[in-house]
Amino acid sequence: MPRGLGERDRDTRTERLRQTDRETETDRQTQTVVGPLAIEAHWQVTGGVFSFHFLVHLIAISIDPAEASVRLKNYSQPMPTFDRSKHPHVIQNQYCHLCEVTVSAKAKHCSACNKCVSGFDHHCKWLNNCVGSRNYWCFFSSVASASAGLLCIIIVLLYIFFQYLFNPASLRTDARYRSISNKDTWLLFLPISPVRTNPCVLLALGLLVLLLALISLLLLGHLLSFHLYLMAKRLTTLDYMTQGRQQQKSTHETGKKGVSLQMEDVSQMHGSCAGKRSVHSGGILCFSPQPLDSSLGSSEQGLRTPS
Repeated sequence: MPRGLGERDRDTRTERLRQTDRETETDRQTQTVVGPLAIEAHWQVTGGVFSFHFLVHLIAISIDPAEASVRLKNYSQPMPTFDRSKHPHVIQNQYCHLCEVTVSAKAKHCSACNKCVSGFDHHCKWLNNCVGSRNYWCFFSSVASASAGLLCIIIVLLYIFFQYLFNPASLRTDARYRSISNKDTWLLFLPISPVRTNPCVLLALGLLVLLLALISLLLLGHLLSFHLYLMAKRLTTLDYMTQGRQQQKSTHETGKKGVSLQMEDVSQMHGSCAGKRSVHSGGILCFSPQPLDSSLGSSEQGLRTPS
């Protein structure tokens, strides 16, 4: 009787171990299938984001941001050079002396494009075009989509590094790996043009791309946050820069007024002391009625020593 119970216990333990092994194998197969599918889906999302970025970037470059009156006018001759001896400003009373048209209140004549831009924000060197009210949203969408695409790349690279350290088999599910027996051989540029390489090259390329993506995301993220701030404040880049210049100018003028008031106080104190006498060490110390600067320059005339 005890012997039969022992056999049953062994059979139960054996069945439990087999069930655990089956569950473990099922989890491995699930990870092996789900991991590549997740990466493939993530790459599809990344590709869609960058495709959208390319489209809006192309539209932002192609749109002419000039004023409607400038676009409708036929300029048969090159734009003249602005002469400040004739006019103090390019645009006066909403009339551009170079474009020779009436423009809106938010228009500005761009010196780089040499035309009046409607709702001028800034001249973008990366677009080689002005950013105004006609193409601002395309510019903003281009910056936002580029930032989102870089974030997707960083997430994929971090996932690949994590899987390489803890579960490298999940990265070798492509059919081309079946003909490779060496575990240290990896394939790059799958599935278009696979190239065999070693783990050092794989990790070096991954780290390089990750570093470039982080730097690019930092720069683009700063630009994106700046324009989000401008949108919240309902300002353009030109308005922001103009306000900054006005604040600096007012601060500079306030400082100059403070210095001039201090100089006036010193001059008044010096004038009130002029002609007065004071006894010092048995002698007479006389102050010259000359200004403070001249008294500093000629100390022999301002100070008479006792005989």
